[in-house]
Amino acid sequence: MSSVPTLALRVQLPAFAGTTLPDDYAGLLAEGLGGVCYFGSNTAGGPPAVAELSAAIRAANPRAVIAVDEEGGDVTRLHALDGSPVLGPAALGAADDLALTRDTGRAIGTEMAAAGINLDFGPVADVNSHPDNPVIGTRSFGTDPARVAAHVASWVTGLQEAGVAACAKHFPGHGDTAQDSHLELPTVDVDLATLAARELVPFAAAVEVGIASVMTSHIVVPALDAELPGTLSAPVLGLLRDRLGYDGVIVSDALDMAGASAGRGIPEAAVLSLAAGADLLCIGSDKPAALVRATQDAIVAAVHDGRLSRERLEQAAARIDRMLDGLAAPTAYDVDADAQLDGARRAVTVDGELPDLGGAVVVSVASAANIAIGEVPWGLTPDVVIAPGEPVPPGRPVVLQVRDLHRRPEIVVDGAAVVVEWGWPGPYGGPVPRICARGYSRPGAAAVTELLRKAGWER
Repeated sequence: MSSVPTLALRVQLPAFAGTTLPDDYAGLLAEGLGGVCYFGSNTAGGPPAVAELSAAIRAANPRAVIAVDEEGGDVTRLHALDGSPVLGPAALGAADDLALTRDTGRAIGTEMAAAGINLDFGPVADVNSHPDNPVIGTRSFGTDPARVAAHVASWVTGLQEAGVAACAKHFPGHGDTAQDSHLELPTVDVDLATLAARELVPFAAAVEVGIASVMTSHIVVPALDAELPGTLSAPVLGLLRDRLGYDGVIVSDALDMAGASAGRGIPEAAVLSLAAGADLLCIGSDKPAALVRATQDAIVAAVHDGRLSRERLEQAAARIDRMLDGLAAPTAYDVDADAQLDGARRAVTVDGELPDLGGAVVVSVASAANIAIGEVPWGLTPDVVIAPGEPVPPGRPVVLQVRDLHRRPEIVVDGAAVVVEWGWPGPYGGPVPRICARGYSRPGAAAVTELLRKAGWER
């Protein structure tokens, strides 16, 4: 029987900085640390280096959970330098080919398994019902709950066929928000009937196909809990257990996000999340071993004080073990580049008629991505980069590349020949035609390039 201090390590999933395993983290893993979540600083060396890092982690703890955000499209850690080779959720939802979505999940899972990763924090199961959502957007399969549910189920099935656990996020649904929970605490103020008919539908589909884990969201749902965010709320997590009948691993979204730990700190957020029903605690990126120890100490103290039961910790650890024991044997599946390109062609849409683009230059509007996406490639290689609010350069036709134009009224469209929208295709009434790519990926870039060349672009 594991001791309380060991259990308090087993339920943690922190992240260190860099591409090699630090000695202090190796020691924590040997003591029973639950695992490691990779972020950009860990994957900067590319997939072969990630595989070496995973091997070092497993040498320290063969039962370690190794997790990463690999959603395809905009959110990629393994292809942060060159862009994802597969379509992201918004493009897959628009193409609406469930076989392609399943194959995309399998291709991602194959690459992850080869890199030694056994848990993918994907897919996003949020219905992007708010067009101004700053953090979900193209990470969602769409706005229709039934379509999102079908694609979530297919993507989960494909990924888990490749021997990697999937994680639907962000329960009970982060789609109807206009705030980023990395930075503040959003609210989804709808009644339970609306929640059941919209937000919960994709999560129910994920549970139906046997998803290995579900991630919480740092949002307040007043119909369930007027004070605490979902990650820390027993009524919210109880909805997943009781209404949807889910008994797998519940993973907290990163506890360093303001929506979870602002005003209380990460160790206290960890205690509250475990007490609410979470099993595996994502701590956040680039964290020192001292924080893991502080969180361990807070959990042990909470057990001694009666705020948290030993049985709750044992239940959480048992669920993590069942997840690892339930992984399928990896089955290889290579990316079908032709199928991905065909899906991208179906996902890309054009508002209006493209003009003659002979001699056109590509101009990108510099815009920071949300924290979940991070600094990754997007769009076609630009000839010129301008700041938001800066006019397009005169003299030649301009292909103006933007992200989430509808949320950035400062961007000047006048003077461009065509706008290429790489973000969420929100409302548009601009004076020039618009191409909507529904997120960036290499096949999406190829499909947009084809369209521009048909209009005379010469690159």
